[in-house]
Amino acid sequence: MLGLPSTTEINKPLAKKALFEKFKPTAADRKRFDEQIGRLAIVAEISPHTVNLAASEEVSAVYVITVTLKTPDCDKKNMVLLAQFIDQRMVFVLQYGDHARLAAYRAAKVLVSEDKPIDAWQLKLIGLDLGSAWDHIVAQIAHINLASGQDLDAIIAENDRHEKLSNQIAALERKARAEKQSRRKWDYAEEIKRLKRELGGHTNE
Repeated sequence: MLGLPSTTEINKPLAKKALFEKFKPTAADRKRFDEQIGRLAIVAEISPHTVNLAASEEVSAVYVITVTLKTPDCDKKNMVLLAQFIDQRMVFVLQYGDHARLAAYRAAKVLVSEDKPIDAWQLKLIGLDLGSAWDHIVAQIAHINLASGQDLDAIIAENDRHEKLSNQIAALERKARAEKQSRRKWDYAEEIKRLKRELGGHTNE
């Protein structure tokens, strides 16, 4: 799966009921999880036992988990829940029909890829140890370029900040278009300019 070496392949079903009984999520979390997720299984283990990569100080293995979906979309809260349930580095294969998106939990954020046919996915193991390989796996999922040598978590945090500011600006622009009072329009425009400066852009408005 995902173009990984055959030596990584395993098949270990994860029973939802057992996870619920062990970790006791809230009723709302359990309901959402149950409505959207059908089956779970560990399908690959990337470790010194299965590939020619040494463990790093922080990463001894990376697991690939198929998440068979009942619905086309999967709430990111479900991925957070799984990350809390299972204290491991994990790649989630969010499978719906013959397509899948990949997801990973990193820097307190769920990162999700685009949708592709399952057979089209190819994850490359890059780096001298599992720590570096894990960084590059997450970068591939999130379309982050690590060539600059920047810290991955710092890039994720900056991208998250950029996304939140962009969403704030878009929301304020919608309000400004709908606003009838000139004073309120001016207030919105000033706030938009401030957020654009914070975003790093420039405006001559």
